[in-house]
Amino acid sequence: MIKKLAAIDMGTNSFHLLIVQPQQNDCKFKVIDHVKETIRLGSGSTDMKHLSESAIDRAIDALKRFKQIADSYGAPVRAIGTSALREALNQNQFITQVKAETGITVEVVSGFEEARLIYLGVLQALALFNRQTLLFDIGGGSTEFLIGKRRRVLYGNSLKLGAMRLTQRFFPDGKFKPSAIKECRDYVSGMLSPIVREVNTRGYEIAVGSSGTALTVARAARARQKFPPAAGLNGVVVTRDLMLEALDEIISARTIKNVASIAGIEADRADIIVGGAIVLEQIFLRLRIPRITLSEASLQEGIAFDTLEKNLKKPNHHYLSDLRRSSVSALADNFSLEKQHATHVAHLALLLFDKTARMHKLPHMYRELLDYAAKLHDVGLFVSHSQHHRHTYYLVRNSELLGFTENEKAIMANVARYHRKSHPKLKHEGFMELSYEDRDAVVKLSALLRIADGLDRSHSNAVRNLSMAVRDGRVVCRLTPRHNASLDLEIWGAERKKQLFEETYKRIITFTGGAA
Repeated sequence: MIKKLAAIDMGTNSFHLLIVQPQQNDCKFKVIDHVKETIRLGSGSTDMKHLSESAIDRAIDALKRFKQIADSYGAPVRAIGTSALREALNQNQFITQVKAETGITVEVVSGFEEARLIYLGVLQALALFNRQTLLFDIGGGSTEFLIGKRRRVLYGNSLKLGAMRLTQRFFPDGKFKPSAIKECRDYVSGMLSPIVREVNTRGYEIAVGSSGTALTVARAARARQKFPPAAGLNGVVVTRDLMLEALDEIISARTIKNVASIAGIEADRADIIVGGAIVLEQIFLRLRIPRITLSEASLQEGIAFDTLEKNLKKPNHHYLSDLRRSSVSALADNFSLEKQHATHVAHLALLLFDKTARMHKLPHMYRELLDYAAKLHDVGLFVSHSQHHRHTYYLVRNSELLGFTENEKAIMANVARYHRKSHPKLKHEGFMELSYEDRDAVVKLSALLRIADGLDRSHSNAVRNLSMAVRDGRVVCRLTPRHNASLDLEIWGAERKKQLFEETYKRIITFTGGAA
């Protein structure tokens, strides 16, 4: 059980550390510490393709401090990277350096997964569970959109419309000229078109804005109306007219100095707030939002809830597992997968994982990833039979699988790829990009998946069960047939695909059929 947890949101503009304490063996928690540092990790007017050395140094310095704080609470750390890390070509170098210098493992999530985690965070702060919610979160590098109800994600999208990104593209000199403002408005308006279509089609009951830009503009709007300073803005509702008045004042300020003088604007945000304000303005106008409900909870709260839910594994907290399972099922359906074979191979792969636990010594988390990799191992057949293992890797690695981090997708894609043909090699780009620990896991899991696939060579579910025994350095796998079916073809298939197992586990394996 986790007694305390440190959740780190590694945003394009700023990093947040949240220390939480779970309540009564549940996924509910109370916040016991929160630290924010402005890092400016990403840079680039279109794509943020490279993390600069200075940005990396700032990030690592902040993460070292965050780790010291987490350690002082005895809190394990989960760190999530977003837009800037998603796009950086030197992402792996950065992640490796962070691990070496801080001991923190960084997970990078897709835009869809980021939106889902933000939604989980907002659900901890606002009573929205039974209301169809339009959620948007304007960050430094991207803006996440989601329509959800009862924790179901009905629609999610991530657009490259961030406060930092737009500032660097349209206002690089720190001056907000009318011509540049018009150009930025037109650009943002055009980018919002797919969101407009979805919102018009699906509708919503309540619009929620989270994170820096929405909260900053709301403070400015309330200051204009002489509202007394609020201790917090969580759950506060601000009308469209009040927000647009504040947005107009910010956007027409012309210089950073003028922006900084506006009541409610934080000094460290004054240079990029105009870019974010234009995104917020166009969201109000294009989506015709009459009022906004503010959420002070966002990604870091979602990270905390998601992590606690994974850890508890309670029957009433299976939403995440269900979401991951439904994402995998949807991908299989999209590519007309032979589900009976895929499901049976997954069943056999998990039996092999459990029976060889003392040999592979892998953490339990890899069991679930093996399950999903097995269920998707043949999706590449949709493209062609030839080289379908490579097509499988591409489809799994690049599909929007809600509930999975990018690293988890990479592990599943590699395991699925190596169900046939070549063994894992460092010259394979997708395999090389993994950490040493994950490469080790991929090799061990792939060896099991190859045998599981061979044991259903006839695609008839002939093997009902199996047992394993280690004798004198040899592994004997005894197969139980279904309805006294012949296992000759299944044994032949497994024998053909056992080489990786024998190389990896340093044991010869043989297969024998037993009576039902």
